[in-house]
Amino acid sequence: MNAPPSPSSGRPPTESSGFAAEFKDAVTFRAFGLVLGGLLVQLAFVVSYVGAFHSPTPHRIPVAVVAPQEASAKIVAQLNALDGDPVKATAASSKSVATDRVLTRRADAAFLFNATGTEDTLLVASAGGPSVSQTATQIAQKIEASEKRRITVTDIRSPNSGDGRGMTSFYLVLGWVIGGYLTATIMGMASGSRPANRHRTLIRLGVLVPYAVVSGIAGAVIVGPVFDALGGHFWALSGIGTLVVMASAATALALQTLLGLLGTGVVVLLFVVLGNPSSGGVYPAPLLPAFWSAIGQALPPGAGTTLVRNTVYFSGHATGAALWVLVAYAVGGVVLALGASWWREGRGAVAATAG
Repeated sequence: MNAPPSPSSGRPPTESSGFAAEFKDAVTFRAFGLVLGGLLVQLAFVVSYVGAFHSPTPHRIPVAVVAPQEASAKIVAQLNALDGDPVKATAASSKSVATDRVLTRRADAAFLFNATGTEDTLLVASAGGPSVSQTATQIAQKIEASEKRRITVTDIRSPNSGDGRGMTSFYLVLGWVIGGYLTATIMGMASGSRPANRHRTLIRLGVLVPYAVVSGIAGAVIVGPVFDALGGHFWALSGIGTLVVMASAATALALQTLLGLLGTGVVVLLFVVLGNPSSGGVYPAPLLPAFWSAIGQALPPGAGTTLVRNTVYFSGHATGAALWVLVAYAVGGVVLALGASWWREGRGAVAATAG
């Protein structure tokens, strides 16, 4: 016969001791750190979005001014002297020159002064951001009212009928960016948050390339043939989408390889908490506070939105900087991911040798 269980070893644990043991096992320092990190990201999300959007204020909106030579300098000086610097006015020699500045994104609006009457014209391109066009219109109307003149607003490049308020570019890029870093994260979680060696990193990068191509094409199909929101630029959008997804995914893979779980938090901070509100999709840079205006085009959401919007509506003008930003994230992410995996592999080999 078996010996009866001793009081210390054979007695089943009580409910209270079982709960205490589970609590002690669950509430570890690591778990506390993860919860605290989630709270900080949540608060950062609220602060970033509210800070960027709570009070859109115009600041140095580029405006081209067309007026007779004797009046041009005075009008430009008056506009640049407005309280709060809402516009940055520069003289243009003719209506065609001013129109070209708007359509090549060197200006957001053009003011045409009528020297023989009291009715002036404001040219805007709401496809570049309806909010900034509306703001420029309000500023011009306020000035004209004080001068007892009237102003006619002409939209020389409006969004497509299927594009609503011109937000499709932003939502398209947002989907590409989220898909890129989520896929990289899922691949990392499938077999550990840190790739063990360079071979595994190469395999993941090899998977991300066709994924980025398929994502780019699928996004172009959705906004083109499916909804006819950004039609007529299928292959250009497919290429842009491939680059955006690869920039997001490669950067996420690199940070997760280098920092582990913390890298995922950094990716969310860069691409979602800071990148989305500063991208110019909701409010263009001239309406954002200085911090968000400064960082917007240096992050993939902003660069991607500008690249899509200016490709579709403005014949690819003012896209060079955005293109290079995305290339830098894609190439830099690949290089950093390989370098980080090589570094960790070397550290592992040294540790194994020492052991």
